[in-house]
Amino acid sequence: MKRLSIPRPGRTPRLGIDIGRVIINGPAHPDGGDTAFFQGDEEAMLATPEVPDAVFSIAILTRAFAGQVWLVSKCGPRTQERTLRWLQAHDFHNRTGVDPGHVRFCRERAEKRGHCEELDITHFVDDRVEVHAAIHGVVDHQYLFGPQPGPVPEYTTHVLTWPQARAHIEATLAHYADAAERKARR
Repeated sequence: MKRLSIPRPGRTPRLGIDIGRVIINGPAHPDGGDTAFFQGDEEAMLATPEVPDAVFSIAILTRAFAGQVWLVSKCGPRTQERTLRWLQAHDFHNRTGVDPGHVRFCRERAEKRGHCEELDITHFVDDRVEVHAAIHGVVDHQYLFGPQPGPVPEYTTHVLTWPQARAHIEATLAHYADAAERKARR
């Protein structure tokens, strides 16, 4: 397990979350993508379940992060459209409190780094090692979600479930509050 990182001074906690296999459940696509669950017809796509405890945990974290939560997903145009329809059909935004305007898409996994820089993301949950490699050095707390086929990078915290992810994330928030309090006393 990774040691608890100390936040860089002056940062407001902001959470970034991947969508495929982190919020929307489904097996990995044989070509290495994570959109196998979007290959069927509209009814099958909309019936794809949520990752267990994702919505409940994200709702709690959205309150803890004072609404500073973004979804950042790598996908093509068709999957982007289907993802937005899935989020709407599952009433995701109302159930979690995540602002519908806080959804970002990119075409390559490495492009998530640019979103993390622009949004000043401090925490990120993703199931892909290559995403974590791309955002390393930008995001204070990186959570590698779900079972992994290979080694887990030392700069990530490996979490298998949303309750585990939530507990690790919540444990870091006091450090940001402490840093803000120290800054205010100066």
